[in-house]
Amino acid sequence: MAERVRRSVFRDLSLSAATAGFVAVLVGFTSSIAIVFQAARAFGATPEVITSWVWALGIGMGLCTAVPSLWWRKPVMVAWSTPGAAVLATAGAGFGMGEAVGAFMVSAALVVVAGATGWFERTMNRIPVALASALLAGVLARFGLQAFTAAQTALPLVVAMLLAYLLGRRLAPRYAVPWTLVVAIFFVAARGELAGAEVHFSLATPVFTMPVFSWQSCIGLALPLFIVTMASQNLPGVAAIRAAGYDLPVSRIVTLTGIATLVLAPFGAFALNLSAITAAICMGREAHPDPDRRYTAAVSCGLIYLLLGIFGVAVTGLLTAFPAELVAAIAGLALLGTIGSGLQAALHDERHREAALITFLVTLSGVVIAGIGSAFWGVVAGAIALFVQQYRAQPRA
Repeated sequence: MAERVRRSVFRDLSLSAATAGFVAVLVGFTSSIAIVFQAARAFGATPEVITSWVWALGIGMGLCTAVPSLWWRKPVMVAWSTPGAAVLATAGAGFGMGEAVGAFMVSAALVVVAGATGWFERTMNRIPVALASALLAGVLARFGLQAFTAAQTALPLVVAMLLAYLLGRRLAPRYAVPWTLVVAIFFVAARGELAGAEVHFSLATPVFTMPVFSWQSCIGLALPLFIVTMASQNLPGVAAIRAAGYDLPVSRIVTLTGIATLVLAPFGAFALNLSAITAAICMGREAHPDPDRRYTAAVSCGLIYLLLGIFGVAVTGLLTAFPAELVAAIAGLALLGTIGSGLQAALHDERHREAALITFLVTLSGVVIAGIGSAFWGVVAGAIALFVQQYRAQPRA
């Protein structure tokens, strides 16, 4: 049985899927690892503890991504909570590492309840497809914009990548993103723009921290962490799954992320959740034209995350050697197709068009109110617009 599964995965795997998995890790990791480090330092973490955080997050994301994807043969994408890390970095003052770990575990327990009871999935089922698509398009469009604003500081690189992408789409659409990434790497290497990273290939050592539970950390850390993780991460994560056309057991996946966080929290896994940005990369046509074979992109991503955890410091050095402009440009170009599909689905139905457009614009704005990101407020604004326009409205003659 195991041999048959192995042959099936290797048969389904392709260069474009493997590249999508690598790009997902590159984008997800380099765009927010600094925030994770800031969060750890807010609690007085030593370098050994920070390495343990990378280990725990890498192991958690890798297993929660690769194993379900193999089991269901559908792409399941899990990431750490970047908004959650930002909350911890600002709210961590005054709390020790033990209290932080206790808060991580309380937040994880709340996520398990949200998944096991099914209330989160039931709430998502009530959001119209147009609003969910607009939400996803708004989240991803920020990355699309960053791909071209990177031209302000690296115009030759962005132009070279754009030309490579357009030629790839013309000549071999399936391999446009891998080709663009290769061109970008050679381009920055030839110009001497790859940052020199000191790489030590040693195994990361997990450091256990005994949790300390207090009502202050529950209110000041656990509750905000839970709210932003569900509203700013899991909400657009579900939108990404449904926009890609996959029918996945959302409640079970959310429960899995909560359990994994609960187990790995003493080692530094502060919050694992559904991914939106990296999910769009691995669930789109660029990963593979056949939706039934895109799970291999998620498996590739999960395996790289596992390596990230095992060789924490070394992989961190390798990934952060890429210029920020390269990461921004490859992310935006890889997401163009998904952004376009999201906008098409959002604006297709005239009855939902204005509400969807409001959802898109509020989400794209990046506004943060009461510590909660624009993804949540975009859905709220769109739902209010839809209610005002359609509640007991008489159909037009």
